[in-house]
Amino acid sequence: QVQLVESGGGSVQAGGSLRLSCAASGSTGRRNYMAWFRQAPGKGREGVACADTGGGNTYYADSVKGRFTISQDNAKNTVYLQMNSLKPEDTAMYYCAAGVSCSWYGRVFLHPTDFGYWGQGTQVTVSS
Repeated sequence: QVQLVESGGGSVQAGGSLRLSCAASGSTGRRNYMAWFRQAPGKGREGVACADTGGGNTYYADSVKGRFTISQDNAKNTVYLQMNSLKPEDTAMYYCAAGVSCSWYGRVFLHPTDFGYWGQGTQVTVSS
């Protein structure tokens, strides 16, 4: 089992920054890939960033590339999402997830079914 707890969400003006944290516990073997998803009201869950925790590779959705950075602190069992140059369209509930792959499916970045463990989410609101 894996437990994930997100924190760091909040309200910020456009152009601002936030850093989300995801504290992980439980089986390390099930945390080989750590990702951040987001879901805005009335929309599906969207992959934002993903990290191969063993190889160190990181991957991003086109919509956040160059603005968001996923990183990890293995000593703290924590994954971060640094979000800079935030836009109103970044407003969503952000979820941390642990799974088996950081993959593109055609033009879709990440699929929720590749991730078996989820946090409860943290709200990010960006005002214009």
